[in-house]
Amino acid sequence: MTEEEFIEELKKTNIFPTAKQLEQLRKYYELIIEHNKIHNLTRITEKKEVYLKHFYDSSTLATIESLENEKQLCDIGSGAGFPGIVLKILFPNLNITLIDSLGKRITFLQKVIKELDLKNIRAINIRAEDFSTKNIEKFDLVTARAVASTNILLEIGMPMLKINGSFILMKSQSEDITEASSAIKELKGKIEIKKELKLPATGDKRMLIKVKKMSKTDKKYPRNYSQIKKKPL
Repeated sequence: MTEEEFIEELKKTNIFPTAKQLEQLRKYYELIIEHNKIHNLTRITEKKEVYLKHFYDSSTLATIESLENEKQLCDIGSGAGFPGIVLKILFPNLNITLIDSLGKRITFLQKVIKELDLKNIRAINIRAEDFSTKNIEKFDLVTARAVASTNILLEIGMPMLKINGSFILMKSQSEDITEASSAIKELKGKIEIKKELKLPATGDKRMLIKVKKMSKTDKKYPRNYSQIKKKPL
């Protein structure tokens, strides 16, 4: 996907990037390539693939959630910044927290934030379940892009949400989420949207799952990671 194709596809979803935002994305791509040589941030490095499989893919979240207003968003396991950095560039009104357990990734994200002069965004080196325990009901939105199984992500992410907030899981392929139904119920959530889509050109399958928090999650969640892993909800 060329930059021009990227712009056209965004327009189809009512996203109209400014010249400044496009320049920020170009600089972001350059930083990814520069630091990937040292930190192995992503196996996808060809420019057209980055624009399609990272930048455009991250933007699809906006097809099931309005991001125009100021919202508190937490991106779990942000890695090289997908979708968090991309969403911040395209929707500067968002107040975003990026969390990742690997220090080298956070160092990279902090450099991106500084180099692109992004405001109201922070990158924190911490395990997601530890962050969740300290940030109960702080966020309007929580996102996670193909970083763990649905059950595990739900237990970590749902406690962070305010009541009526939404957890949007971004999956790389169609996944049977019926096994997560008990976890969703236990954590006081409800599936509001399940959307399957295909990336332009390649037809690669993606799935977006929006889980709304209906009431308070039990204070015993999230458990420590060994418990979550050993006995998923």
